[in-house]
Amino acid sequence: MSHFEQVLDSGASHHMSPDSLSFTFMFPSPSIPIIIVDDTPMPLAGVGFIVTSHLSFPNVYLIPKLRLNLAFVGQLCDFGDYLVIFSFSFYCVQDL
Repeated sequence: MSHFEQVLDSGASHHMSPDSLSFTFMFPSPSIPIIIVDDTPMPLAGVGFIVTSHLSFPNVYLIPKLRLNLAFVGQLCDFGDYLVIFSFSFYCVQDL
């Protein structure tokens, strides 16, 4: 994969992406609705793994109707062994 932009989200429950081509591998999932912040249900199509040149994202939900990639801050810190640092004008994700 050449380019993968994500939005850091502290309120999501999992990493999420609408782009099936970004996944290194994926397991199909029953169409379980995921409820987003405005109470809109979006079907879960699969769960997989995305690897970029700098970060690995395990347990990413494939949600085709989503408009952008979400990286859940809690999941990065808990399962990715990363440190996330925020300041007024930038953020940094560092591999521990």
